[in-house]
Amino acid sequence: MIALKELLSHLRKVKFTFLLLLVVSLSSILLFFLMYGSTQNETYEISAFEISPKTIRSPKTIEDIEKTELERVRAEQAVPNSYRFSEDVMKNRQAILGSIFTAVSDVKVEASEDPDMTSGSKMKLLQKKLEGLEKEQTFLPVTSDQLKQLLSAEQDDLNNLHELLTLVVGKELSKPFKAEQVPMHRYEVERRIRETTTLPRDLLDVALSLGRMAVVETEVIDEELTVKNQADARASVEAIRILQGQVIVREGQLIDRDVYHQLKLSGVLNNQSSLKPMFGTVLFILFVSGLIAIHFGKSKRDEAFKKKALVIFCIILLLAVVLMKIVSYIDYEFDVLIAFLFPTALVPMLIKLLINERSAVLATIITSATAGIMLQEGLAAIMQMEVALYILFGGIVSIYLLSEHGRRSTILQTSVGVAGSNSMFIIFYLLMTQTSYTTPELIFYAVAAITSGLLSGALTMGLLPFFESSFHLLSNMRLVELSNPNHPLLKKILVETPGTYHHSIMVANIADAACEAIGANGLLARVGSYYHDIGKTIHPGFFIENQHNDRNLHDALTPEKSRDMIIAHAEDGAKILEKHRMPKELIAIARQHHGTSSVRFFYQKAKEINPDVNEDDFRYPGPKPQTKENAVIMIADSVEAAVRSMKEPTPEKIATLVNAIVRGKLEDDQFDECDLSLKEIKLVKQAINETLNGIFHNRIEYPDK
Repeated sequence: MIALKELLSHLRKVKFTFLLLLVVSLSSILLFFLMYGSTQNETYEISAFEISPKTIRSPKTIEDIEKTELERVRAEQAVPNSYRFSEDVMKNRQAILGSIFTAVSDVKVEASEDPDMTSGSKMKLLQKKLEGLEKEQTFLPVTSDQLKQLLSAEQDDLNNLHELLTLVVGKELSKPFKAEQVPMHRYEVERRIRETTTLPRDLLDVALSLGRMAVVETEVIDEELTVKNQADARASVEAIRILQGQVIVREGQLIDRDVYHQLKLSGVLNNQSSLKPMFGTVLFILFVSGLIAIHFGKSKRDEAFKKKALVIFCIILLLAVVLMKIVSYIDYEFDVLIAFLFPTALVPMLIKLLINERSAVLATIITSATAGIMLQEGLAAIMQMEVALYILFGGIVSIYLLSEHGRRSTILQTSVGVAGSNSMFIIFYLLMTQTSYTTPELIFYAVAAITSGLLSGALTMGLLPFFESSFHLLSNMRLVELSNPNHPLLKKILVETPGTYHHSIMVANIADAACEAIGANGLLARVGSYYHDIGKTIHPGFFIENQHNDRNLHDALTPEKSRDMIIAHAEDGAKILEKHRMPKELIAIARQHHGTSSVRFFYQKAKEINPDVNEDDFRYPGPKPQTKENAVIMIADSVEAAVRSMKEPTPEKIATLVNAIVRGKLEDDQFDECDLSLKEIKLVKQAINETLNGIFHNRIEYPDK
């Protein structure tokens, strides 16, 4: 506790920008070390062809590229060639036959024009004419003897043979058939040639050779269609993936080559530690740190409050992460999702009560995202989304249900509401998973939902006093407790100074309404008003509201002595509050509610005795009000006492009196040290007038009988 006090004293000295950078940096480093282990996949010291020591699942979904490519190649190779019927085949083969017969006819014509041409010369000339055809055809199906038969045949027989081959080959090649069917179609051509009766017998062998040569497959490979079909077959093979959560090897199973390959791909071997999760964790923490820095950097609150709020925010966040770390260690030992036991509303309730609602929303988002990463079972791709949403919804519900006053009963009611919200989310989770659960599992999830909500409230009530006392914070919950009429100091005021107690209640009502009108802390003003005059309990009889007879004790005192008795109540009240360890805000109100204003009644009385008396000797020691709430209480205190002394208060008289009192405070420079603007002063006067008119409204005179 002493070390914490020293830390707080140092916090007051450093600039907020430096503190923001320091606290966020330290928190980021601690957050990294707490989160890093949870973002690393579990690895195993395993070799191929040994027995697996445990069942290993894939921590992520990953494609087996090598196996996928092998299957795609197999599918591609299994696709047969695609064929298409080509009418050009018939025309080309008939053209080849025509070229042969044309060459023979040309040689016969040239031989008839040259009587000296020998048969050898004819053969050479024919072979020369057929050279181009041989290059195209690779080989000629006719022998030299058959060529001689063609050269020696009559032209009419050649024409008939050409016509016959063109007809027979054309008819056969008009049919679609593949290469393996060529022998059958060649046989059909031979049969038809043999059945021809007009063909000379010496040309039959030549006709059969040419007929066989002319018959080729008419269905040619469609390269474009074949490639397309192969591509379609390749594309139809889905990527072979190792799915997240898929069992790669079971305990006691032999790790063969394929299993080892899958383990390697999944990255669960010891020699496969990756730096990617570390970089991902760093980026996440940088993002979170940036949000925190922006949030507190743009806050409009005073610097002292922002310093405390920043430290408290980071401490609560780190405490939650430590709790997540503990839960993550336990989670592996159970089949159910232990993370549902995490107190979903702890962080938002604490931060809303200690700082504000806006900070609680940010803390809820950060906590839920962090929990999704840290409380995953190792099978989530990025985070355990059901856990993140569970904590997010529980936190948001608590922010909406928790009232600003933060009474302990309200915290308990909020906890019950969060338990109900948790139960609804878990029912949603169980229905969406479409999995059959055993009765013990269902009982666990029901208990977890209720425990999470109630534990949030219990921990909030347990930790709240620690933060309040350690950081000297005055939360709404603490203020509500201090406003309880059974508080010992309030009882002291009521019993010893009943008039002062009534005055304090009236001032509280006025100050509360005025503070709410300008956006100040009305609850603080109300509770501060309850205690602002507690110093009067030391000498209650010297204050007019506590005098119940016509005797005034000041009549027997000099103005200076009366001045001292009156002025002392401010400092006496501050000392009483300090003695009872009351919040410093209430102590400041007791000490500042008169500022440095003068005790004008006794000053005037002293001036009648001694015209040279110094007015400064009849002023309160101060300090002047340092906050809006203190300034409003100063006005309310003066106004209530003045209005109470009026015989017949009317709205016009009240308004005139309020204006005069506020103008006097302004002219006396009592508001110089607080940030109360003229516009706000106008709103304060308006709120005070409305409140006083409600208190001192005209009443109907009832008849005596």
